[in-house]
Amino acid sequence: MKVIVVKSDVEGGKEGYNVFAEEKKNGAKTFGLATGSTPVTTYKEIVASDLDFTDSVSVNLDEYVGMSADNEQSYNYFMKSHLFDYKPFKTSYLPNGLAEDSDAEVKRYDKVIDDNPIDLQILGIGRNGHIGFNEPGTPRDITTHKVPLTQSTIDANARFFEHEEDVPKFAYSMGLASIMKSKHILLEAFGEDKADAVKGMIEGPDTVDLPASILQNHPNVTVIIDEAAASKLEGKY
Repeated sequence: MKVIVVKSDVEGGKEGYNVFAEEKKNGAKTFGLATGSTPVTTYKEIVASDLDFTDSVSVNLDEYVGMSADNEQSYNYFMKSHLFDYKPFKTSYLPNGLAEDSDAEVKRYDKVIDDNPIDLQILGIGRNGHIGFNEPGTPRDITTHKVPLTQSTIDANARFFEHEEDVPKFAYSMGLASIMKSKHILLEAFGEDKADAVKGMIEGPDTVDLPASILQNHPNVTVIIDEAAASKLEGKY
């Protein structure tokens, strides 16, 4: 596990961009992408660059169940706003939030991942160590799955919706086994509130209680964290 400690999320975005650029230079064709505030600085650097993804495929980590792709709170909309509208890919895959048959959608997305082996997967990490929507206790061997959102996630999302009943209660997510298939994993974390999770991921035991700790078993992981997120690490990085 290669750990890069930076001064800020802006500097982290520049380092994240360097990872994407190096993978692209080395022939990477399929990129696993994530949403949320963490990767935004990396996406900004990519948008401002001359990187061309028109020959590449993207596969996203997750999407809310019951939400259309054009909904402003959907992850599809997020990706278009932050990346795809500026850097289009040859093909971009996301789970279909409006799929009528969730079992069939899970199988479809597993096949997408099998048919498009991910060269580089970018991740964030939650305060409890979740990656994607794989919360503590998630089985290590699970692939794409429909996940009931935790109440804390539902409460946090409520501010984005006019009516409480509109807040999504489920999401589709790549499973831990799906993520671990990626050839290179890039995890970014910024802020003191991520310090405990980062310490557990890097220096703690490999445990289902902290899903990101599974990354200790992957042969090619790059971690980019700011000084605040690194503040509880005991090792020198």
